[in-house]
Amino acid sequence: MTSVRSGDRLRELIDVLVDSVDHPAAAADLARRAYLSRFHFDRLVGAALRETPAAFRRRLLLERAAFELTTTDRAVSELAFDAGYGSLEAFTRAFGRIFGASPSEFRARGATDFRAPAPNGVHFHPPGGLLVPGDDPRRRPMDLSDRMVEHDNWLTRRMIDSAAELPEDALDERVPLDPPTHAFREDAPSIRSMLNRLVFTKEMWTAAITGRAFEESKDTSIDGMRARLDSAGDEFARLVRDVRDRGAWDTAFVDATCEPPETFTFGAAIAHVLAWDAHRHQTVAGVLRARGVDVALPDPIAWERGEG
Repeated sequence: MTSVRSGDRLRELIDVLVDSVDHPAAAADLARRAYLSRFHFDRLVGAALRETPAAFRRRLLLERAAFELTTTDRAVSELAFDAGYGSLEAFTRAFGRIFGASPSEFRARGATDFRAPAPNGVHFHPPGGLLVPGDDPRRRPMDLSDRMVEHDNWLTRRMIDSAAELPEDALDERVPLDPPTHAFREDAPSIRSMLNRLVFTKEMWTAAITGRAFEESKDTSIDGMRARLDSAGDEFARLVRDVRDRGAWDTAFVDATCEPPETFTFGAAIAHVLAWDAHRHQTVAGVLRARGVDVALPDPIAWERGEG
């Protein structure tokens, strides 16, 4: 079973327990793996997970068995052995206590929910990992739209910062793009104009969504683009949160900045910005790397982990 990523002490303790699912060990050995005494290991796990180490491990094994009962044709006796039970009878009793049915009955009724009630929200996640609830009080909860918009703004800012390492003439050098793309106004844009396009897109669409007049900024200096992104990026994020909170993704608006005016839904407009930004980010990253500039990883997973 694959262990979860260790971000703090609790994650390290969970890692030890998860590893023991496929590599059984005595309780004292598990404590040693965590560099703790048996007493402190049991106390810390119990306080954090509200389950003893043995109960936590046993529940994960039973959840895994429940999943395999509904997705494979493996014999119940095999699953009992894999779950650490010496007899089919003991496995059947333990399984019935948390799922309210024998393994055979559970399989026969075609149950799909293999997660047992748990005091901590940590569950087996197929094929061999964990679901760990995102309830870290140190972090502001984010849904998918939060993640996509905040990552987009962060990555644009990092690319502007990275481009600042280049001399002015390098920023203005024309870069033929192969293959050609419609992501930029020119066939051979400069790094400065590509970065400006990322900022300009936020400015233009925030104006369109809010219904105000739009005038394109002429300040394409590095500091100018930073300041413009701080303003437009923050406003764009607020607009997306407002659309999300109102459930207004399908609400249409008329963009009077177009010639002639066009109608878009909020959801389509926001998706348009993020989709094209993702393409532009990849293009800009490639151009910067080709000039020896270190660029942040564009992967949102790396951003969330703080690895960018």
